[in-house]
Amino acid sequence: MDAIGPRILITGFGPFPGAPVNPSAALARLLVRPGKSARELLVLPTTWAQARGFGEELERRQPDIVLMIGLAARRRALCVETRAVNHAGGFPDVRRRRPASRALRRFGPREIACAAAPVPLVHALRQAGLPARVSRDAGRYICNALAFEAYGWAARDSGRLAIFVHIPSPRSALPRARMAHGMAALLKTLEAQFAARQRASRGPMAASER
Repeated sequence: MDAIGPRILITGFGPFPGAPVNPSAALARLLVRPGKSARELLVLPTTWAQARGFGEELERRQPDIVLMIGLAARRRALCVETRAVNHAGGFPDVRRRRPASRALRRFGPREIACAAAPVPLVHALRQAGLPARVSRDAGRYICNALAFEAYGWAARDSGRLAIFVHIPSPRSALPRARMAHGMAALLKTLEAQFAARQRASRGPMAASER
């Protein structure tokens, strides 16, 4: 971690069948403000191919923290996804294409847990006045596929953190500004977790620097 803080990649999605306007992209944009030079925005097309290639995209960009935001229109709370499963539903993407197989990775694990501690993230959202909960079901659509790639990527290096957060439909009456405030608080918590991991990896030397 350098003087400007960890490198943070924030992603949202474009439209998909049933959601001609995806609020996750607008929310992600609000979190990448001028002066936050360590933050990068990536609005992803909602395609199976994009999700499958996300691990390679992360290897190229090399962020320290990845915050992924997606829409779960039927949920009433923000959901911090603690795991992703190696399974794809048969739903078409924005290009009307379906996944090639029901397994995201043929020889991959059945599921991958997130590296971040989820409960403090939920607490940060609740402190901002948002309904929030821990979730163990990221669905079987492209959100889950993206999280599966990112969680696998983070697991290969103990210094990385990746988390997927589902947001409810705009019809939930949660103001976008309040959600942005809550997600900013969640990011601060993620940065604190990242810093703690960095100190732990450096061992006794870190204690002498405090």
